[in-house]
Amino acid sequence: MQPTIETLRKAIQEYNSGLALKTAQEIVDQKIDPLVAINAMTETIREIGEAFGQGKLWLPDLVGASDAMQAALPVLDEEIQRRGEHRDTRGVVIVGAVFGDIHSIGKTMVAALLTASGFQVEDLGVNIQSEQFIEAIKSHNADILAMSALMTTTIAEQKKVIEVLKETGLREKVKVMVGGAAVTEEFAKDIGADGYDPTAPGAVELAMKLIGK
Repeated sequence: MQPTIETLRKAIQEYNSGLALKTAQEIVDQKIDPLVAINAMTETIREIGEAFGQGKLWLPDLVGASDAMQAALPVLDEEIQRRGEHRDTRGVVIVGAVFGDIHSIGKTMVAALLTASGFQVEDLGVNIQSEQFIEAIKSHNADILAMSALMTTTIAEQKKVIEVLKETGLREKVKVMVGGAAVTEEFAKDIGADGYDPTAPGAVELAMKLIGK
């Protein structure tokens, strides 16, 4: 494997977002295949995810690795689009914490494990308004929307987003997953979500089930 790709892997392993971004730009400048670079990052995240599942690594390790990968992805994705190529994935998942909620750890863990499992994940971050979710679904032609809400004061935003999906004619085109400490199975059913799971590994299994893979 090329040295620059190895540096990118190292950046993920060491949770170094700055190095990951710098190396991604070097990969583009050196005209290295960005798909090879993304596959290397995904493999590295998968290894870290497996170690986390085995109790060999901890949550901060998984979050740090995910943050490093997210720093590099936009540069590589832009190059893929410029080349007119696309990456093979299980599906595209939009992830974000709803408006009013600024808690990111659970969402980031789900995003990392989804990425490790072969999904293309677009992590919008926290405090995301319904319009931002809608725009991301459209622009990325998403298969799944995964919304997080930790607080009882913000879970109503999940229902609002689903209502906006209906109003814009997108509800039948995207599966909706909800999660977070304040969310329950009953609440998920009441607001019309397609699924809920209280754990990050369970969320990955749910995503695969929702798209039939």
